[in-house]
Amino acid sequence: MQTHFTAEQLRDPDTAEANKILRTCVHCGMCTATCPTFLLLGDELDSPRGRIYLIKDMLENDRPASELEVRHVDRCLSCLSCMTTCPSGVHYMHLVDHARRHIEETYVRPWPERALRAVLAKVLPNPSLFRLSLRAAALARPLGRLIPGQSMTAQRLRGMLALAPAALPPPSPVQEAQVHKAEGVRRGRVGLLTGCAQKVLNPSINEATIRLLTRMGIEVVITPGQGCCGALTHHMGQHDPAMAAARANITAWSAEIAGEGLDAIVVNASGCGTTLKDYGFMFREEPEAEQAARVSALAMDITEVLEKFAYAPTREKPGLTVAYHSACSLQHGQKITALPKQLLNRAGFTVKEPAEGHICCGSAGTYNILQPEIAGQLRARKLENINRTRADLIAAGNIGCMTQLAGDALPVVHTVELLDWMAGGPKPPRLATAGLPA
Repeated sequence: MQTHFTAEQLRDPDTAEANKILRTCVHCGMCTATCPTFLLLGDELDSPRGRIYLIKDMLENDRPASELEVRHVDRCLSCLSCMTTCPSGVHYMHLVDHARRHIEETYVRPWPERALRAVLAKVLPNPSLFRLSLRAAALARPLGRLIPGQSMTAQRLRGMLALAPAALPPPSPVQEAQVHKAEGVRRGRVGLLTGCAQKVLNPSINEATIRLLTRMGIEVVITPGQGCCGALTHHMGQHDPAMAAARANITAWSAEIAGEGLDAIVVNASGCGTTLKDYGFMFREEPEAEQAARVSALAMDITEVLEKFAYAPTREKPGLTVAYHSACSLQHGQKITALPKQLLNRAGFTVKEPAEGHICCGSAGTYNILQPEIAGQLRARKLENINRTRADLIAAGNIGCMTQLAGDALPVVHTVELLDWMAGGPKPPRLATAGLPA
């Protein structure tokens, strides 16, 4: 794609990167075939190619974002399916992230939109505030059916109440800053990102991760000072809060690396993992560039760590069929596709892959709150394909997807909970309540 940025514009590193990405695009349109929003809406501007044209025009002319660009960029899930499909290697993720920051800095949204985004940016990365908000939402949940109208505000309110769980698990002390010693001879030492929303919604994921790794002889360090990875605000275009969250993590893990050292930084929420692995790029012009690159190089999904340390089950085969949902951030963002299924097979599960596995479930961070209608359609489509597998349960590697897919007949369990169970850990809580056999 031909571009016409000025020399002055190209002095900005982000604009120079956008120019490089835009020039990689050859207009082939192969991305449209795998884009969820184009699949549903059929609008060229709701495809990656269409959004690329909009972003190019906005950035090249160095003008504030208009309602047109905002509408179509906001509808992008950042599922990155287009990057898997693209034969030219267009790095759409960095381009759309830059566009979102430009929109945030130049476009004045209607006040209800600004208020909602401010609340999400404040509450979701803060476990204490998030827990309080979920308790309030659970109390208000019956009122969701009484909210009238089909306005975006009404849809969002109903959607947020529907997503709130009826009850929350109690806080888990094992997730707090501490060192979990390896059992037996220590084979490795890793840091664990405990996350923000996941800590509140499903602490059993972190508990299973710690149990499994320590039984395998791996010391697990939860460093003081770590918190949200920054992805939630980053994908809303809120650059400074995202960088502050990432910087805190980089500082915390760098101190640990300089001390006793780390063999890996384990991430069991794939949306967070995609962002951690991008810290090196995000901080390429910052004073922490070297530290950020080191953290990115150490970041590994839990399945990568289990494979590295030769995971092996100890229980008999459970006789259960698992529908494996491959989170977009894992398969498209991190290019981890076969490994989780191989580990589940090794653990004795029969693994089924639903049709359209490359299509997003509609969670996408805050997307199912900000774009509830599209997210709802994608959820229904995903569950229909999953139910056709006639599996006993759903396995996934991302808390956002798990929350989005919950509430159907099938229990949704994190992959690491199943692997921990088959290697001597307890039965996952969601399987126990579903009455599935041990």
